[in-house]
This record gives sequence, structure tokens and C-alpha cells, in this order.
Amino acid sequence: MCNLYSMTSNRQAIVDVARAMTVADAVGNLEPSPSIFPDQFAPVVRSIEGGRELTIMRWGMPSPAFALKNRKTDTGVTNVRNTKSPHWRRWLGPENRCVVPVTSFCEYDTRPGKNKEPVWFALNETRPLAFFAGIWTEWTSVRKLAEGETTNNLFGFLTTDANEIVKPIHPKAMPVILTTAAQVDAWLTEPTEAALSLQVPLPHGSLSIVARGQRADPR
Repeated sequence: MCNLYSMTSNRQAIVDVARAMTVADAVGNLEPSPSIFPDQFAPVVRSIEGGRELTIMRWGMPSPAFALKNRKTDTGVTNVRNTKSPHWRRWLGPENRCVVPVTSFCEYDTRPGKNKEPVWFALNETRPLAFFAGIWTEWTSVRKLAEGETTNNLFGFLTTDANEIVKPIHPKAMPVILTTAAQVDAWLTEPTEAALSLQVPLPHGSLSIVARGQRADPR
């Protein structure tokens, strides 16, 4: 599971690639974020009436009911794999899809005989802008007991099989990453079945390991 990523690109680049028509006030100047953890707020582009909006949402979609048994809080689900589940299918239409800007993401190397080590992946050493294929919803819940019940716009992103560079570090999965404006358009607009054709690993040679050992991308 990808529970840590970095977004160090700038606001204009996100607007240009994702073709966002409006920018929510909460976005501000969008300072670089070398480490984004679950339940934090992060930039997201979604479709709204009249176009697309760059806004800020909280990372972690509502958990399925079975996962909340005997729990007083729901900290959310960051990664979504089983898109056939009724819990997730209700948010797979274009009105609930989003794209999440990313410049690198982290998986932990937990192989036997090694110390647990953060490993950072990006399209290349320069950390060009890409996007996770995400979903979002407005939801009222108790995320933290100290907060009480709150209403938030929540997001998560899809995962798929790990490709050849991620698999040795994290064999089970990797995020669904969109690398072109055409893929962003398709994820945000296509019918569900066509959009889900994007739930595939990046091809061979499309990712590089760009850093190790820190819980923030050092660049």
C-alpha cells in the first residue's frame, strides 16, 4: 500500500496538465509537500459543473462497514484495489473521480534480513508531475476522537499489480499512475468500464528508484 507520497510541482503545472478551470481558495500558493501522509490534506483535481477544479481534500476514503466494527473512529482507506466491491463502485462514476498530483511515491522495503527502509519511486530523477487515478466523496464521520464528527471531502486512489521495479520492494501492488494529459482526460470523463482500463501497472522502464532511507523525498 502506498501510504506516503510527495508533491513538489507547482500550481500552474497542475492546472495546465489537468486543465483545471478554477482553483479553490483553500489551495493557496500550493507550497511543495515532500511528504504527504494518510489523513492529511492534499491537492486534488475533480470535475465540477462548468469544468474542473483544483482543490484540497483529506486523504482516506470512508472504510467499509465491516472494518468499522467495534471502532469509534474511521481514519479512512488510502488505496482502493477491488473496484468490483459495491462499497467502491458507487464512487467510480465520472462525478466522483479525481486525479491526485504526485511527483514521487514511497513504498517500504520490508524484505527479511533488512531494516525497514523507505524507497522512493518517480518517473525519473527530475520528479516530473504525474497523477494518481483517484476517487472522492463528501462524508461525515469521526476521523479523530479529539475532532468529533466532521464533514470532509475525502479522496483515495486506485492500485494495481506492481511492475518490475516496484515488485522487489512491494510485491503486492503499486498506485495507478497517469502520465499524460490524455490519460487524465480519460480518467475524469470516460464511462466507468473504459476508465477502469487505466487500472494497470506502468510499463517497463517507466519508473526509477530516486531515493532511499527518508520519510520525505529529499529532493
